Amino acid sequence: MKKIITILYLIFFSFTSNAHVGHYNNFKKIELEILRNNEVIGYNIYSFTKNDNETTVNNKYKFAVKLLGATIFEVEGFGEEKYLGDNLISFKSKTRQNKKEKFVNLILNNQTNRFDIQGSSFSGEASLKNTIGSWWSHKLLQAESQISPISGSIKEQLVTFIGKEKITINGKIFETDHFKLTSKDITLPEDKRLNFDIWLDKKTSVIVKVTYERMGSWEYRLKNIE
Repeated sequence: MKKIITILYLIFFSFTSNAHVGHYNNFKKIELEILRNNEVIGYNIYSFTKNDNETTVNNKYKFAVKLLGATIFEVEGFGEEKYLGDNLISFKSKTRQNKKEKFVNLILNNQTNRFDIQGSSFSGEASLKNTIGSWWSHKLLQAESQISPISGSIKEQLVTFIGKEKITINGKIFETDHFKLTSKDITLPEDKRLNFDIWLDKKTSVIVKVTYERMGSWEYRLKNIE
């Protein structure tokens, strides 16, 4: 019975999620705070602009890990996604990670009907089935593979529905669906592997919480929606 319920849920979820960009038309900003070992160390902010049928999602992110007052790991960058209707037509990002520059330049090639990618970790073509690995869109939970918003690398993924959960964030209660997102290729080095727990607010279709373990306990947590 549990398997049947899960299958029916996933079928329903996939059919009601086709117009994923349209679900966010009324939003101006989704602000996440980044925590490591329960301490706020940075932010991840998505801003939305709509012009006729084109939607632009700008992303700013920054965090720093300190040890004994000294910064040992620091990331700062920005990204820009552009959609025509629900279709991704371009993405670009620049990131500074411990003084190392990373980047992605992606554009939809209408002749080949594929994405052309130039990135710091990958350059080449990619299927339109890929999605950008951003924390604002629930399309991430439907895709078979994702493109790194920092380096352009492509990873196949598995998404498992864990269950319905009521969680509290900053004093507000959310009715959520809990998912596990992992790499399909388990032979990848552990530091390259996808392994996230994701909570999606059913009312707004917003990802309100993401957790993972990597040199500590990390959490991306909803702070504000406008």
